[in-house]
Amino acid sequence: MKTINLPKTLKQANEHFLSGQYRDALRDYSLALKDYPDSKEAYNGAILSDMAMGGESAGEALFDYYTILRSEDIDTADTVISEILQTMDGTLDQLSGLFDETVKQRLAYEDGIMYTEFKELVANENDFNRIFENIMFSTRVIITEKEDFVDFLDNLIDHGYKEMALSYLESALGVYPNDRQLRNLLRRLAKGKSIEN
Repeated sequence: MKTINLPKTLKQANEHFLSGQYRDALRDYSLALKDYPDSKEAYNGAILSDMAMGGESAGEALFDYYTILRSEDIDTADTVISEILQTMDGTLDQLSGLFDETVKQRLAYEDGIMYTEFKELVANENDFNRIFENIMFSTRVIITEKEDFVDFLDNLIDHGYKEMALSYLESALGVYPNDRQLRNLLRRLAKGKSIEN
């Protein structure tokens, strides 16, 4: 007899993981696996929680990547992450290599420039607005690191693209509702709006 509600338990496990409560996340993923041993999300989440509990930052990076993939295609996400986890032998270097290679393969199909390249252009020209508007109409900026995303949102707010920043923030907070940095940016935007009114 099933004793848990799978979607609710997985949602709770994901929330625990995102807020850094890896032990609670692992407990919830394990409960899900007990009743639903074929749940790939529970299996992958349990392994990533265990990695994160062991202090491997790659566990968090893979979880973020997994979340992005799941928002696009659940079956592909489960397969990709399962394959990465199965080929690992637990060493951080190998995991980083696998993660980097997977990101590179995915980005190979995308049109755009990396955020680091975008920052270099802005630094060289010292004109965020002009560079951003040129990029916006011709290509897109590819961001693969959370810190770069937060920096990008900061720049959008600083340079008057508040509605665009808000749109990105709302999407990101839908995936990471408890993220402190994203919530701080949202507060900053809210304060700016109340000052304007």
